[in-house]
Amino acid sequence: MTHVLEISGLVKTFGGLTATDHVSLTVNSGEIHALIGPNGAGKSTLINQICGELIPNAGQIHLAGRDITRLAPAERVALGLGRTFQITSLLDDMTVRENLGLVIQAREGGNFRIFDRAVRRAEIWDEVEQSLQTSALAVRAGVRVADLAHGEKKQLELLMALAQRPRLLLLDEPMAGLGHLESQQMIAALHAARAECAMLLVEHDMEAVFALADRISVLVYGRIIAAGTADDIRANPAVREAYLGEEDA
Repeated sequence: MTHVLEISGLVKTFGGLTATDHVSLTVNSGEIHALIGPNGAGKSTLINQICGELIPNAGQIHLAGRDITRLAPAERVALGLGRTFQITSLLDDMTVRENLGLVIQAREGGNFRIFDRAVRRAEIWDEVEQSLQTSALAVRAGVRVADLAHGEKKQLELLMALAQRPRLLLLDEPMAGLGHLESQQMIAALHAARAECAMLLVEHDMEAVFALADRISVLVYGRIIAAGTADDIRANPAVREAYLGEEDA
């Protein structure tokens, strides 16, 4: 099976604190791999190393077979790394359609002047409409982002990330702040998106994790203490003590 992401022996320290302690994991083509753990476990530190915002002290990160351990964030994006964030970053004064169009223009190396050439403009808008067709946002395409509900903004951020055509998409708590119905819509959207790229999902919502993940890695104090299927993780005593028991409580 092809590894889209391969992390080997990753270490990150801050003074005397070891935030990432010899972490190794893989994400396979077409897979959703969830990364879970209690607050302070080091999940954000690990994600920031994958993105290039932090450089590890030791270990390697490979994306589609390419060593990206010391590449700049923009170089990693160019190689197919995408990301969503806990807090959405959208252009509030523009519509859903326009936000999506700008991402596609940027992906093609454009200068954001999407009204320059009629032919190019048509290609961009055609792709925008195709992307929106199967989305819950299809009927909201002309609405300003500022007027969207929180869950709709999360859906738009996912569409924009997918429009970059990533090989690997890092999802940083996509369920954060969502109500039950919005969470179910996001789970459905992520299920559909797995055909487009592999995903590394960082999430506290265990219902979503168990519904989506092919494999789960559990991070505690910077170290992977268990990895496996949802059933493996549910049955693991160390995981229940370190994390799932806390969630149940």
